[in-house]
Amino acid sequence: MWLSKQTRPAVVTSGSDLGVTSISGGSAGVVTRGEVRQLPVYGPGGYAWRPAMGETVLVIKGGTGGEESCVAGAKQGEVPDELQPGEVYIHANGGSVYLKENGTIEVQGDGIVLKGRVDVNGLLYVNGVLYRPCTCG
Repeated sequence: MWLSKQTRPAVVTSGSDLGVTSISGGSAGVVTRGEVRQLPVYGPGGYAWRPAMGETVLVIKGGTGGEESCVAGAKQGEVPDELQPGEVYIHANGGSVYLKENGTIEVQGDGIVLKGRVDVNGLLYVNGVLYRPCTCG
């Protein structure tokens, strides 16, 4: 019969989905419509991130039929009210680095540890006060 020779239309699937991490780390497990494990985790250039257990994440699907997936990001949490387009705010567990469009960098946190050499080109403010090195000899 001619109907049996007709091809079925392709199933339309979304190229992305929201899910919740069931396994955290660099190779994550995510529950979307079912659990998928060992998904690679991607982030913007220069930014290292591992999703926490139970975090809502964006899963990008690719390949024929969407069988290849990766975790591409998470729902934004705390964002400063003054954050402007083009600025970057990185935060985790009380510490933050805020890169402002005017070139200012704000670093905050409890127990900040700097290892190695830090070069400051420009003015350095500590707790809002211009730093002036001691010239007392």
